[in-house]
Amino acid sequence: MAEFLDTPIEYLKGVGPSRGDLLRTELDIHTFSDLLMHYPFRYVDRSHVYKIADVDPDFAFVQIRGRFFDLRMMGEKRSRRLTAKFTDGTDTIELVWFQGISWVQKLIQPNKDYIIFGKPSLFGKRLNMAHPEIISWDEFNKEQVQGLQPVYSTTEKLKNRHLDSRGIQKLIYTLVTDPDFQVKEIFPAKLMEVARLMGRKEALARVHFPGKEETGQKARFRIKFEEFFFTQLRMLLIKGQRNAALKGIPFEVVGKHFNDFYAHHLPFELTGAQKRVIKEIRSDMGSGKQMNRLLQGDVGSGKTMVAFMSMLIALDNGYQCALMAPTEILATQHHESISELAEGLGIKIALLTGSSNKGERKQIHALLESGELDILIGTHALIEDKVQFKCLGLVVIDEQHRFGVEQRARLWNKGQQVPHILVMTATPIPRTLAMTIYGDLDVSVIDEMPLGRKPIETALRFESGRLRVIGFMREEIKKGRQVYVVYPLIEESEKLDYQNLMDGYEHILQEFPRPDFEVSIVHGRMRADDKEAEMQRFKQGITQIMVATSVIEVGVNVPNASVMVIESAEKFGLSQLHQLRGRVGRGSEQSYCILLAGHKLSREARMRLEAMVATNNGFEIADLDLKLRGPGEIDGLRQSGLTSLKLADLSKDGEILHLSRHYCERLLEEDPSLQKPENLGLRHHLQKTYKGTDWSRIS
Repeated sequence: MAEFLDTPIEYLKGVGPSRGDLLRTELDIHTFSDLLMHYPFRYVDRSHVYKIADVDPDFAFVQIRGRFFDLRMMGEKRSRRLTAKFTDGTDTIELVWFQGISWVQKLIQPNKDYIIFGKPSLFGKRLNMAHPEIISWDEFNKEQVQGLQPVYSTTEKLKNRHLDSRGIQKLIYTLVTDPDFQVKEIFPAKLMEVARLMGRKEALARVHFPGKEETGQKARFRIKFEEFFFTQLRMLLIKGQRNAALKGIPFEVVGKHFNDFYAHHLPFELTGAQKRVIKEIRSDMGSGKQMNRLLQGDVGSGKTMVAFMSMLIALDNGYQCALMAPTEILATQHHESISELAEGLGIKIALLTGSSNKGERKQIHALLESGELDILIGTHALIEDKVQFKCLGLVVIDEQHRFGVEQRARLWNKGQQVPHILVMTATPIPRTLAMTIYGDLDVSVIDEMPLGRKPIETALRFESGRLRVIGFMREEIKKGRQVYVVYPLIEESEKLDYQNLMDGYEHILQEFPRPDFEVSIVHGRMRADDKEAEMQRFKQGITQIMVATSVIEVGVNVPNASVMVIESAEKFGLSQLHQLRGRVGRGSEQSYCILLAGHKLSREARMRLEAMVATNNGFEIADLDLKLRGPGEIDGLRQSGLTSLKLADLSKDGEILHLSRHYCERLLEEDPSLQKPENLGLRHHLQKTYKGTDWSRIS
């Protein structure tokens, strides 16, 4: 089976070297296996043959059996067209072709039955069909075009070589009807039975040629289950390997630092969710196993407090901590927040970023290696070779999807022992996506907001309402509040967007002139120290308005800011809009988010903006974002595990994912290393699918 499906695609009958090269470059189809897994994206019901007398021009598609007559060439040169009449004895339909005329002329033979398939319409008062698909009646009787017919994605270059959807369908039919087509079952018989799965060979054939809808559903279920099963199996095996191989530093003490802070320095009462998560983290770090935990929490839910109290446990056990953030703004914000929380506790904290000068770096390196520095906060600068800890016990990674795997690994390899890992994200991730991307991590969710926080009021306004928005900004500033005005910055049109930002800045200066108002500006082209200076002016209340790009999406905490105006809001993704909205609402006053959009909105853009108005719940936002954009487009979340999903859809197939996870966990409980003979097929497939992963520990 493996040898047959691994055969280069050009050796399939009907392909050859030229078409083979095109299939490789256009659709990434290199082997028979790749072609087999080029699944249909929809099906057309070819089970019903209509009588022309019964055809309504409003029908979507129809197929008719009959014969051609009265073929005529009309027009000249560019206006050439071929017309024909087609009859089935009940009535006649007129047909027309503007392209592929010579091919149609060669195909049609007199006194022979054909099936035509296409979209009917009215031309004058006559029933008409343009560019119908033509199949001889003899060919139609073959199984490959009966019942539900697959429709495949293709390209213009492939169509020019007669590899349209129909052409690809013929190749796949040739493949699955080849006498050498054999597919070995990879699931053990027990799993096949309890999960009620169609056999693998049948599923791979029937997903292309289901015949009936019920058969197609069973085939698609089997393939989706398999795709999800192996993403989960891989994650759970990695987790099991790590737990078996890596002994965590046992943090057995919850002592002076933690207890002193909790009793005397806690600035506000913890929410029930924060208490629950801290308890989970304490249990992990005291278990003797390495903690690998994902902490999800909406914007402003108090993740930093949880991270800090986790650090205090590490300090109580004599270990140092590191917190790595993706940007200088966010790292600086964490440094300020944690330094404020740690005031009076006798903890030494430092900030290391690309802007740190040579003298600062030298001092930090010395204090770190001597063990005098307790907490180091920074950006990618933390993973430089010169940065060495005396005893690193806990690593916190914020917005971790912005870092590469190797970057994260370099940080936690800096300790003599493997440190505990706490991964944080303020980007709410739907549970199906979290299970797939972070399936090897334990997950904690902070699903409550701190007491006293008022929900942010969100409104959608169009260009015609700009003067009202300006007036509202003035009212809020008169109350002593501050305002963000954010512009999009899209790489493809960076110069244009930069110009829009500067034009907007000039407009704001005209509407809010000195000396009555002061305006800050922050964007990606500024030097880091200039950016920080502008941020500080806004934080200190010297400026009332901050004009910025989405560089302020994370890391800015100004409780006095009560209004977020997002210009050209339709250009932002849902998740990004939600992140920007989270920059306000951090104090006790009522806060507002105003989405300014153009009048011409696409259906998807309108859905995004209406969702923002309808809910403040980040997880509801994330679910809709997943449905609208798909997992591969969610910022930073295109990870290994997702790329192997060819048919399964995380936004629609959550139930199948949970089912596959359930059976995967049950199987590993009985055979944690896939040693049993009945599980060797699973293990072999896993090794083949994830060649880059070291599976030596399960051998």
